[in-house]
Amino acid sequence: MQWSGVDVAMPGFRLPGIDMAGFRQRSPAFWDLGMVAHPSVTLLIDLSDGAGAAYETPAGRQHGSVMAGLLPGPVRATGWGRVECLQIRLAPAVAAALYGGFADLSTTVAPLSEIWGRHLGRIEDGLRAARSWDERFTIAAAALTPRRSVAPEIARAWELTVAGRGRVRVADLAGEVGWSRQRLWSRFRAEVGVTPKVAARLSRFDHAAHLLAAGRPAAVVATESGFADQSHLHRETRRFAGMTPAAVAASPWLAIDHRAWPRSSP
Repeated sequence: MQWSGVDVAMPGFRLPGIDMAGFRQRSPAFWDLGMVAHPSVTLLIDLSDGAGAAYETPAGRQHGSVMAGLLPGPVRATGWGRVECLQIRLAPAVAAALYGGFADLSTTVAPLSEIWGRHLGRIEDGLRAARSWDERFTIAAAALTPRRSVAPEIARAWELTVAGRGRVRVADLAGEVGWSRQRLWSRFRAEVGVTPKVAARLSRFDHAAHLLAAGRPAAVVATESGFADQSHLHRETRRFAGMTPAAVAASPWLAIDHRAWPRSSP
């Protein structure tokens, strides 16, 4: 799969709650992409030679390998040269099991060293030395070892939120997992970094992004995604991606990440 000189590779295996993709720019060039919010924690491992990628956020600029939380705000990925990147998307419960305390970074783009520490350099070296993307995916999978357990109720509540495309009541979620509304609210926020209500809004936006990427008109997307009106959709796309619905629909970020945003209608 290609977009403007970018080759995209995906592993031949799937891991529960984990998606991976590899991106390689075929020829040196300048690029500037607006990242689109997604209901996952995203690890971006920079395997480029030279300067690699930079990530512009409201809080400043980050270089190299980073972790993007669930709500990083408007982010632009820029670079010059031949860029290579391994992207790993984690369901929040998986991220919590892998990196307890990541919830504190849920609204930021942070250096990946903050959660991988001294192991990051060794893993990056192994990934760069790998002879194929398949080998890289295998190395990355081996590095994703859970450090702790997360309450299955949290994972289930997240799954129900995403499956319901954000159109789910917190009281119903609590009933489904057998917790009180207050307990779900506090435990969910502590593990995931956002409240169940915000998670629902993010999931609803993600569904809208799929529809926009599939070419649906914004007015139709607003109705089908459960927004009050087109203005409501516009405000939410501004909040989650820093873009208008039209810009989201045309975003190169959606065009290259086929697993997260397939071009076919959802």
